[in-house]
Amino acid sequence: MTAPKPSELAYVPFVSVENMMKLVQKIGIETMLCELADYIEEDFRRWELFDKTPRVASHSKEGVIELMPTSDGEVYGFKYVNGHPSNTKEGLQTVTAFGLLAAVDTGYPVLLSEMTVLTAMRTAATSAMVAKHLAPKGAQTMAMIGNGAQSEFQALAMKAICGITHLRLYDIDAAATEKAMRNLADQGLHLTFCKSPEEAIEGAQIITTCTADKQYATILSDNMVGAGVHINAIGGDCPGKTELHKDILSRATVFVEYPPQTRIEGEIQQMPEDFPVTELWQVINGTAKGRVSDRQITLFDGVGFATEDFSALRYVRHRLKDTGLFQNLDMVADPDDPRDLFGMLQRSAN
Repeated sequence: MTAPKPSELAYVPFVSVENMMKLVQKIGIETMLCELADYIEEDFRRWELFDKTPRVASHSKEGVIELMPTSDGEVYGFKYVNGHPSNTKEGLQTVTAFGLLAAVDTGYPVLLSEMTVLTAMRTAATSAMVAKHLAPKGAQTMAMIGNGAQSEFQALAMKAICGITHLRLYDIDAAATEKAMRNLADQGLHLTFCKSPEEAIEGAQIITTCTADKQYATILSDNMVGAGVHINAIGGDCPGKTELHKDILSRATVFVEYPPQTRIEGEIQQMPEDFPVTELWQVINGTAKGRVSDRQITLFDGVGFATEDFSALRYVRHRLKDTGLFQNLDMVADPDDPRDLFGMLQRSAN
């Protein structure tokens, strides 16, 4: 493979929101969710290669702004992401994001991409990939508590990857459930509009909680959770924000991405520092057990980790080839003499 010329490295492929949506439609939503899950699982299998650190977060009373960096030694990646639950009152997204990949050997960026749409896709793909390993065999019914921007992606990922056929929907805002019902009407799922969390979980083998309020909440109480279910808890994702009563955690086998981050942000922030958890990469590698009995409660305390965003960006970079669904941005200064940046600036004025 011919090494790129320095002048070529000055231009960085950029995937806009418009082009990301075109890419998703070109590939197909369910196909892309399945392929993303494969990339995410592949990177969990090589977990020990990655630099790992809890995300760098700036918290305010309104929300949080975070950077999520990692590297596999050859490629560096990071995501910028926010979480502001009250944004929807102003007609704004709760979560927005963009991400970058760079070559470790030069430090030059090789991809810049929107990640608001992509984060929704990779979050759902991660949930379904985990459920593939932990949910009861033959699970067909999922309760979806919290029917906001993530709900349809979660539903389609669980359908495509885990074989879910029935979806029971509940949100404190009935309009959100109606929105999800409309969007999923022709997607091959049997949909049930529920008026309470208790109604939603009836007969469900998988329970997904995905609410947005930044507060300690009890979306699921202990007496609501029966033996044998898999809980996909993805709404507790920053300090001071949880969805499950802590007694559920005590009864469940809890699986996490990266414990130092999850203990700060996840459901287990409610528990003692030595509360036992199983790391997801070990289950995927076969060095730790996942579901071991029909009556076991498995709980994925998912907060999102940088390797998953790295996987998603890696996937997009691969899938962009020959699509034309990107722009080349002039992002890196490219003087004729790399020691003469000032001269380049002076010449630009002439």
